[in-house]
Amino acid sequence: MTFIDYYKTLGISKTATEKQIKTAYRKLARKYHPDLNQNNTEAELKFKEINEANEVLSNPENRKKYDKYGKDWKHAEEFEKAEKQQKQYSQQRTHQQGNSSEDYSDFFESMFGGAGNGKSSFNRSRQQQFKGQDYNTELRLNLKDVYTSQKRVLTVNDKKIRLTIPAGVENDQVIKIKGQGGPGSNGGPNGDLFIKFIIDNDTQFKREGNNLYLNIELDLYTAILGGEITVDTFNGKVKLPIKPETQNDSKVKLKGKGFPIYKKENQFGDLIITYNLKTPTDLSEKEIELFKELQKIKAK
Repeated sequence: MTFIDYYKTLGISKTATEKQIKTAYRKLARKYHPDLNQNNTEAELKFKEINEANEVLSNPENRKKYDKYGKDWKHAEEFEKAEKQQKQYSQQRTHQQGNSSEDYSDFFESMFGGAGNGKSSFNRSRQQQFKGQDYNTELRLNLKDVYTSQKRVLTVNDKKIRLTIPAGVENDQVIKIKGQGGPGSNGGPNGDLFIKFIIDNDTQFKREGNNLYLNIELDLYTAILGGEITVDTFNGKVKLPIKPETQNDSKVKLKGKGFPIYKKENQFGDLIITYNLKTPTDLSEKEIELFKELQKIKAK
């Protein structure tokens, strides 16, 4: 069974002082910090391992359990309870008088529902199966990346894991990969891998759930007279008719032109476009005269 050596993770000896643990942790945390290793999945996992090691070794009580029980340190209380029970029954055995070894064996089996081999509760406790440690990591992607399904390879504890990221995954969404965490104890099931997605948006679109939002500048003449414009959607350009006398902040919905709906093939949200009227500048004398004429007409 794989054993995660927290001392090795931090690059320190088992006799390291609290100060040495803190110094080693800070040095490695700076080296592998996500802000300095953007889009580096292996660095992100290393950063998680460093933090995990520090959380255990910087806590005197947890460190003591880890030093004694190794990979099973989280189950220290269960082992200690079993040890205590074993000690109590050993003392009872010492005080048994007039009983043959066969009599004691029968007594022991009656106490533990024994299998005929005289195993103590402590030994059987060590045979108890425990689920392995869950792993947590973050995966940083761009909004354009998750518009379509992506195939990625992650390296977790030197093990390569191939996964398909469904289109439409959202920012801060967490996906569980079953059985890809730490190995279980005594034949128990592996832990799971939890991946949190950080979605960076460097596009002109704003995403809210499955819908996309886009602001479009509309010149005054087209807004008044109507016409046709070409706008960008997430997967290409489309032509839109503009109604005469279109008002500022008016909206139009393009159905099915939004973002893919997670795990629902060929289903999409909508694209909502808001028109922002742009007032003309640098008018010529002729244009100014025409606007004045329009002003007089409207005043009548």
